[in-house]
Amino acid sequence: MHNILLTVSYDGTDFCGWQRQDDKNGGQADRTVQGEIEAALFKLCGQKINLYGSGRTDSGVHAFGQAANFYSPIDSMPAANYVRALNSFLPDDVRIVNAQEVDEDFNSRKSATSRVYRYFISFGNCVSADNSRFCWYVPNYTPKLERLNAYVKDFHGETDCASLAASGDESVSSNRYIDSCRFFMQKDRWGSDQLVFEIEANAFLWKMVRTLTGTLINLDKTGAAEDSFNKIIEARDRTQAGVTAPPTGLFLYQIKFDGIRRHI
Repeated sequence: MHNILLTVSYDGTDFCGWQRQDDKNGGQADRTVQGEIEAALFKLCGQKINLYGSGRTDSGVHAFGQAANFYSPIDSMPAANYVRALNSFLPDDVRIVNAQEVDEDFNSRKSATSRVYRYFISFGNCVSADNSRFCWYVPNYTPKLERLNAYVKDFHGETDCASLAASGDESVSSNRYIDSCRFFMQKDRWGSDQLVFEIEANAFLWKMVRTLTGTLINLDKTGAAEDSFNKIIEARDRTQAGVTAPPTGLFLYQIKFDGIRRHI
């Protein structure tokens, strides 16, 4: 058996998230990214294959670089060939962009040392039609980049993120280790400015990045003091944070395996 690591890109708009959702009543299961890839693996390998993802993404959330591994019963196929083979069975909104063989004990979730998310925010008069599925359009807003980065300058290291946890989060601990956090500007394909929020951490609470994004944008829009975000975090109270940004702008950007693995 060969342990194959896949890098997966997907448009999450029409998916009920990453994780397979089996219908216990025998009906049609919700469409998920994991489910689509496992169906493609079944067609390729001729047997049921379990796919192990590095983490879950919610309904509507996208990925540039989700990581997932599986054990292949095919001995004769080079790892790189899984890219073309699986894509031939997958729908257009899921693409395998890389495949490589890894050690037998490698696990995409347990071996990951950090996860990087990027959230894309468009503003101005309108958002182009081709970008509307992949950003949060915030009208009547001009980002203050210096102020946004001032809010998060102390948001790093081991942190209790209870204020950013959605109701129903089942995590044992609300502590997370934040490696980096920043805002920057880039141009979209039409040359318009687009605000990008990037955060890297060992793991995230349920809807944490979206709550974080919505909170920070609201603070900037209202011109809140630079220490406002620190006070929200120190409160450890979700009611002190802002709105949860929509899933459209959120991308799982990269999974890293070469850092320090932290259990918090």
